[in-house]
Amino acid sequence: MAKQYDVLFRLLLIGDSGVGKTCLLCRFTDNEFHSSHISTIAPVPPLPTSFHSPCLSDGLPFYCRDTAGQERYQTITKQYYRRAQGIFLVYDISSERSYQHIMKWVSDVDEYAPEGVQKILIGNKADEEQKRQVGREQGQQLAREYGMDFYETSACTNLNIKESFTRLTELVLQAHRKELEGVRTRANHELALAELEEEEGKPEGPANSSKTCWC
Repeated sequence: MAKQYDVLFRLLLIGDSGVGKTCLLCRFTDNEFHSSHISTIAPVPPLPTSFHSPCLSDGLPFYCRDTAGQERYQTITKQYYRRAQGIFLVYDISSERSYQHIMKWVSDVDEYAPEGVQKILIGNKADEEQKRQVGREQGQQLAREYGMDFYETSACTNLNIKESFTRLTELVLQAHRKELEGVRTRANHELALAELEEEEGKPEGPANSSKTCWC
């Protein structure tokens, strides 16, 4: 039977088509990289990928949804913003255009995502240094302007994949600490009640364990 959780956190990857969002998610969840990965196409959105928090021993579940970057699908993508607690904004370091579009993506997040959503800026395809159009300093500066953490990543070489996902889950957990404390308090209370009921249901002594004689 599937385990039920009182808290479920949702993450999104957003950015232009072709920046490598799907590859980032596949590398993190399955440790796989496919150089010929096709673009994510809506209106049939991909199912969210679930994983457990690497930050906590109790492994709270996270759902991470990859999104289509094409402009014609933005109405569908924006529907997912409202329930997100963490968002990766991804550009391709070999595409100045995808970097410039981050400002548009940030604007969408500010408009549609809940207040206090946690954000991280990702400069992906760091392995393509010879094609670089966006300097590391540019990414760092943009992240500072928007108050975000920044990572350059590569799904191909596995650069900063675990680090960036771990950091976003940490930020989400910190932002929802009170909610988590409430859940843990309820869980501890329910566990104490279950233990009490189990204790009360135990036989009081050996007399109760004797068989009834029908002779």
